[in-house]
Amino acid sequence: MKKYFILYKPFLLFLIKFFLTYIILTLLYQGFLRRFEDNKIDSITKVVARNTEQLLDLFPTDAAIEENKMGSSIKLLYNHKYVARIIEGCNAISVIILFISFVVSFSGKLKPTLFFVFGGSIVIYILNVIRIAMLSVLIYHFPRQVSLLHSVLFPLFIYGVVFLLWVIWVRKFSLYAKTTAVT
Repeated sequence: MKKYFILYKPFLLFLIKFFLTYIILTLLYQGFLRRFEDNKIDSITKVVARNTEQLLDLFPTDAAIEENKMGSSIKLLYNHKYVARIIEGCNAISVIILFISFVVSFSGKLKPTLFFVFGGSIVIYILNVIRIAMLSVLIYHFPRQVSLLHSVLFPLFIYGVVFLLWVIWVRKFSLYAKTTAVT
C-alpha cells in the first residue's frame, strides 16, 4: 500500500488539494448565498447585471436591467426588448471556484499563486460580463438561436478561457512547471 502511495503521491496530492479547496470555497459561497432570503437576488449577481448594463451602454443601444419581482433574477432589456434573465448561476462564481481549486491543486509559491488566483478571477469575471452582453445582443438579433448560443457557444467561450488560464498556470508558474523544465 505504501508503495502505491509513494508512486501516486503527486496525483493523490493534486486530488486532495483540488477537492479540499473546491469544497471549502463552495461551502463559503453557499453560506454567503444563504444570507439572501427566498426570491432575493444576491449582491454579486446584481453587480454582474449592473456591469453588463454599463458595458452595453458604451454602445449606441438602449440597455436596462430591472429586478424580476416574481423570482430571484434580473431582467436584461436590450433596445426595449426583454432578452435575458440574469440569475445567480450567471455570475461566474462557480467557474471562479473551479479555476481557483485547480490553481491551488497545482500551487507553487504563495505569492505567485495568490496573484494568479486574483488576476485570473478578475479576467474570468470581466469575460463573463462580456459574455452576457454579447449573448444578449446575439439573442436580440437571433432569437431562434438562444439554445445554441446559451448552451453551447458561450459555455465553450468561458470554459475555454479557464482552460487556457490553467495551461498558462501549469506551464509557467506552478511548481510542476519548474520541475519539468529542469528534467
